[in-house]
Amino acid sequence: MKILTFTGKTPSEALKKAKLAIGDEGMLIETREIQKKSLGRQPLYEIVIGVEEDIKDTPTKHNTYTNVTKPLHKQKPIVQESQEVLFDISNAAKQIAKIADVTDPSYEYSNARATPNVYEPKELKEIKSEIAKLGDKVKIIQNMFWNEKAPDLENSIPPEFAEIYRLASQSGMNKEHLDAIMQMTLEHMPFKMKENSATVKRYFQTLLRKMVPIRLETTPSAGNKKVIMLVGPTGVGKTTSIAKLAARYSFLLQKKYKVGLVVLDTYRIGAVEQLMQYARMMKLGIETVVDPPEFASALNSLRYCDYILIDTMGSSPYDKGKIEKIYECLEANDTELSVDVVLVMPSSIKYEDLKITYDNFDSLNVDTIMFTKLDETRGFGNIFSLAYETKKPISYFSVGQEVPEDLVCASSDFLVECLLHGFNRSKI
Repeated sequence: MKILTFTGKTPSEALKKAKLAIGDEGMLIETREIQKKSLGRQPLYEIVIGVEEDIKDTPTKHNTYTNVTKPLHKQKPIVQESQEVLFDISNAAKQIAKIADVTDPSYEYSNARATPNVYEPKELKEIKSEIAKLGDKVKIIQNMFWNEKAPDLENSIPPEFAEIYRLASQSGMNKEHLDAIMQMTLEHMPFKMKENSATVKRYFQTLLRKMVPIRLETTPSAGNKKVIMLVGPTGVGKTTSIAKLAARYSFLLQKKYKVGLVVLDTYRIGAVEQLMQYARMMKLGIETVVDPPEFASALNSLRYCDYILIDTMGSSPYDKGKIEKIYECLEANDTELSVDVVLVMPSSIKYEDLKITYDNFDSLNVDTIMFTKLDETRGFGNIFSLAYETKKPISYFSVGQEVPEDLVCASSDFLVECLLHGFNRSKI
């Protein structure tokens, strides 16, 4: 095929020149503006025509171009026609994807065998074939990805697992834990479910939910008190979390409970003043403790309360002295009140740092864990790994600075949603 170009001040003028030169014996490939109109300069348009090699330089009315079904002036540029075809194929592909998403494969297969004479347009068959080829290529890439990232697993890995593995590994989950979970999935998941990435994802979600121990919130029974001590490193939001819990127990539950506060954080004057300000606003009793022997007296002073919340001094996980001071206070408790120790940690640090923090504070006999700063991170796999390793239940999540709104009772559903789709405040 020869390519010819013709120019004119308008597309029509360029087309007239083409018709004078070759008649209708050609294919309109493209029309484009090659010079814009400006002051003192006319616009210039160019059309590109394709003609067969055997068309003579001086065409006659007997010359024909058998592949063209329309006269030249009625043709659309082939580039434009191609775009329209692609648009139609894209829409068809979307429709097929929707059908595939809601169709049970076994049902589709059985019906295909039962009704072999159902007419299927040739174009639809071609589109399905192209989609199948594309799917095969994607699976090859997924297999390459899995082999690179998970060489320790002995079993062959179905390519449908690649997406869920990528999400989990990018979330900060410890690789050994992730491989162990994947191994469990491969061993126990029904074979038919492994063939579909959507069912793999649902199965993995269920497994993650079962993997996270949760301590459901309970209220004090008649005549009993709940004593909760928050411990953890500096800067994790213990004082703000105490205020959120106090407001929750005082105003947000079905019953308005009496709440008292105990402050061990006398090292940091600002923290004491902040908590006293919250106590004045909510009309709560508050006691300060300087030395361990004063701890039991502070608890006895707040016996009229249903909840007693204890704020402690923040300390580095490596500062054994401050952790020991908290331990001495717990040891000095000669009342019949038992203290639930809640370790507060930020979700924004990597798993290895969470584990070191947990190990150093575990000497206080941690009962549950509270995670803060969920709104400041995109990875939540570190939380899963810590729960998997320690088997300690999670009691609360803090998702911002607002008191008391940004406190969420822990649930595995919420955490799985964060891991797979990111933190979304609208789903709290």
